[in-house]
This record gives sequence, structure tokens and C-alpha cells, in this order.
Amino acid sequence: MTRLILLMLSSGVILHAGLTDFKTIQEANQAYEAKEYGKSATLLKSLEAKSPQKQYDIGNALYKDKKFDEAMEAYEKAEGIDESTRLHNIGNSQFQKKEWDKAIESYEKALKLKEDEDTKFNLELAKQQKKKEEEQKKQDQKDQENKDENKEQNKDDKKNQDQKQNKDQKEQDQQKQDQKNKDQNKKEKNDGKKKEDKKKKEGEKEKKPQDKKGDQESGQPKEQKEMSKEEKLQEQELKRLMKKMQKGKTPTMMYQMGEGKKGERNENAKPW
Repeated sequence: MTRLILLMLSSGVILHAGLTDFKTIQEANQAYEAKEYGKSATLLKSLEAKSPQKQYDIGNALYKDKKFDEAMEAYEKAEGIDESTRLHNIGNSQFQKKEWDKAIESYEKALKLKEDEDTKFNLELAKQQKKKEEEQKKQDQKDQENKDENKEQNKDDKKNQDQKQNKDQKEQDQQKQDQKNKDQNKKEKNDGKKKEDKKKKEGEKEKKPQDKKGDQESGQPKEQKEMSKEEKLQEQELKRLMKKMQKGKTPTMMYQMGEGKKGERNENAKPW
């Protein structure tokens, strides 16, 4: 800003300007020094005087206020200022906007006009930033490709996992069904065996009826048992008679055998 005032004084602008313009330049200078860059730019724009130095100083104030597009417009209008300096500042504005190719071009043009260490430094820095950004883009692209690939792989893995789970579930369901069928067949087999055993026991019970009470040892009906006693008595009587005959004592008659009653004479019987 001091340079602006000096240029204006040296060019005689301030001599023809009113007291108001001089006061405005002072206020703009004070605002710039106080880092009130927006205010400084506004004050400079209000000056009626038109000169490259005015546009250059406006560009510097706007650059400090981080209004880089407006700063470049002001620098482009400041034709007549040292060209290498003007290109250097245009390059700085492009650098801040991360327009690396444009900034590199502006710095290289400035260096062709005049060697400057600051311009060289900014040129190399712009190239490094460009390279870094390109590498970052490649890395981001690679990361995105890996992300897409992993996403696809995860999708396939999930699909395979779902298929495996479905397969395992089907196998478990089949095993449960097989076990259920096996248990059912075993139950039916056991039930059939129980029925068969029960039927067999019932058949044996029908084949051998329950003996009457008191006749369990013989296993024969009571009537048949009484007939056997009669036969036994007859046999004993026959033995007794035979025994008497052997002793020479022949009876005059025999007891009626068979259906006759004991002691009754049979009319058809013959004497010995």
C-alpha cells in the first residue's frame, strides 16, 4: 500500500486528486496494515483514479482476503506493472485454486522474463503438488477398484455362505426327517411285535383251557376222573377174586361188571 501511495505521488495523481482521494488512500493503507483486506480493497475501488497500480493493489488486497478469482481479474487489468511480477501473482492465485497446470504456466512465463527465486520455488512446489495430486487420484482409483472388488468378493462370499447355510440346513432337516422315520419304523416294529406276542399268548391260553378247581393235577374233567375211580375199584375187586381163587376159594358167583350195581346178580351169568 505504501508503494501505491508513492506511485501516486510520483505520477502526480495525488496532486490533481482531491483531499477526499488522499484520505481514502490513507484509510485503505491503514486497513491493509490492520489486515482488514476486504475493507482496503473496497476503499481502493472507490478511487476515481484509474491506473495499473490501483488494480495491482486491489488484486493484492483481494488475494489477502482469499478472493482469488477477483484477485486474478484485478491482476489481469494491471497491465503496465512489471510483467514478471504480475504473472507471479496470477500464478499464486491459480496455485491457491489448485489449478496446477495454469499456475505452472504462469510461473514459467514469469521466469522467462526475469529470474526470481520466489517464482522458481513456487514453480517447483506447484509441480510437486500436481504430482502428489495425480498419485492421490491413482491411489483413490485403486482403492475404489479394490473396494469394488472386495464388495463383489463379499457379495460372492455372502452368496456362497448363504448357499452353504441352506445346504447345511437341508442336511439337518433331512437328518431330522431320517431320524424321525427311523424312530417311527422302530415304534411300528415294536408295536407289531407287542401285538404279535399278545396274540400268541392269547392263542396259547385258548389252546389250554383253565382246569376246574380241584382238578388241576390231572388236567381232566371231573366226570372222567370219577370213571377212572370206578375202573380202579373194579380192578381191585378183580385182583381180590383172583387172589381168592388161588387160595382154592371159588365164589359161587361173580359180581356184575360194567354198568350193573355192586351186589346185584346177573340173570344171564353162569356159575363157575
